[in-house]
Amino acid sequence: MNTSTNANLPGQPHIAYLGDQLHVEGVALSQLAREHGTPLFVYSKAAMLSALAAYQRGFAGRQAQICYAMKANSSLAILQVFAEAGCGFDIVSGGELARVLAAGGDPAKVIFSGVGKTRHEMKQALQVGIGCFNVESEAELDVLSAVAVSMGKHAPVSLRVNPNVDPKTHPYISTGLKGNKFGVAHEEALRAYRHAASLPGLKVVGIDCHIGSQITDSTPYLDAMDRVLDLVAEVESAGIPIHHIDFGGGLGINYNGDTPPQADALWAQLLAKLDARGYGQRQLMIEPGRSLVGNAGVCLTEVLYLKPGEQKNFCIVDAAMNDLPRPAMYQAFHQIVPVTPRSGDGVVFDVVGPVCESGDWIGRDRQMLVLAGDVLAVLSAGAYCMSMASNYNTRGRAAEILVDGTKAHLIRQRESAFDTFALEQLV
Repeated sequence: MNTSTNANLPGQPHIAYLGDQLHVEGVALSQLAREHGTPLFVYSKAAMLSALAAYQRGFAGRQAQICYAMKANSSLAILQVFAEAGCGFDIVSGGELARVLAAGGDPAKVIFSGVGKTRHEMKQALQVGIGCFNVESEAELDVLSAVAVSMGKHAPVSLRVNPNVDPKTHPYISTGLKGNKFGVAHEEALRAYRHAASLPGLKVVGIDCHIGSQITDSTPYLDAMDRVLDLVAEVESAGIPIHHIDFGGGLGINYNGDTPPQADALWAQLLAKLDARGYGQRQLMIEPGRSLVGNAGVCLTEVLYLKPGEQKNFCIVDAAMNDLPRPAMYQAFHQIVPVTPRSGDGVVFDVVGPVCESGDWIGRDRQMLVLAGDVLAVLSAGAYCMSMASNYNTRGRAAEILVDGTKAHLIRQRESAFDTFALEQLV
């Protein structure tokens, strides 16, 4: 393997081979594995800020608020990085709101999305003064209004409109089609806006649209924007002002030769359409998640055993589906590379974890030259890995490291077995 360049690694110049060692920024991953053990998540601060800078360039000179969709990775230090960079946050639960506040985020820059907000979560959000609720049904409008009236408040609302645009992504992460659970149908949106404007506890402030995740083509965005702007014109013709337009997130990253548009290039196209239709000076909101953190992270895992078989060779590692759920859930691809490469062609393996499920695999049909005790890096692991991790098989969640230049900060300690059942009790 050629270790003089990171050309074989997707997405980030901040994760590269220097000599014969894979580094995140200025820190050797082999050193982190020795110090902290495996599985271990390692993130590059520079990579996250570089991804954010592309959006900031795209919005230069515009009224725009970037709200990090924290479900992608909700670790407190990650939230702190984006809060200090001026971001707001897109949340989907009261627990995520608590995390934003703990990380120093501004509640006035918080957008609360999700189809199943509880009354308790609504009260929690109203008490701290969040920026907007993205409401996803008429029933939710009624409940939110009642909660706000009981508190003597007005809830700022935006309706999430389902434009029925196909983002051409995995069906589990497509959110803008008629068969999805999200949002208000485009055909019903005007009636819903009229209903919202009539309720005593609500103040209509915007419109929202989010069509899915891991989108690698600009066409669905342009199609969705046209449908949303058509609806803005209808709603405002009915006498209901729309103060901000929220176009969601969903921009994909490079997992395996994927070629999504760069954020600034995508927004140049979208802003040109906004300008052409007369909406270029509106307040804009966006909710990127994966595109800010996905390629900024790796998961380190140790090879435990090599198990040859009649039909398959298995490379058994200490990371599992509880640490890296995307392959099991979405049949997702992550590149897997050695932290310290060996010379030679290697053998074709399925890389699997120790969890008691046949679905516990990390990568299939990977040609590698490895021995037991080697450390592998699962790339593009910054999004929807740790945030979806579990304690299945009573496995403690991994430790996390944030690298900033040559400094490595431990931002989450490894869970012990005791930690996994500390809140339980015998009868």
